[in-house]
Amino acid sequence: MLYAILCYNDEATVGAWSKAEEDKVMADLWAVQEPYVQAGRMGPVARLLPTTAATTLRKNGDEPLVIDGPFAETKEQLLGFYVVDCDDLDGALTLARDLAKANPGLGSYEIRPVLTHRAGTLPA
Repeated sequence: MLYAILCYNDEATVGAWSKAEEDKVMADLWAVQEPYVQAGRMGPVARLLPTTAATTLRKNGDEPLVIDGPFAETKEQLLGFYVVDCDDLDGALTLARDLAKANPGLGSYEIRPVLTHRAGTLPA
């Protein structure tokens, strides 16, 4: 089954990392991901740009409203996600725990089963 592992953290904290801190976290996260990649079980992994680069389309009756920013009242922001093929929720939780250990500080990982409606491809 496919699972999305959504990574939340305070983007100001993550954005303040030095290049050395950033490189260490990325290397540690890659070490966690590598066995899943080698087993053909890791799907897309993405890191989102800061919320200052976000645009929101908010449903507003018949005419949607497009506004700058996410305007979420949260202390943590969605920073990125993994899509991984795991046998069950316990397998996805194991990966999320390992990712959490590799990523210093606070934050959270939300694990959700994914139902695919239509597989797509992007040009290389």
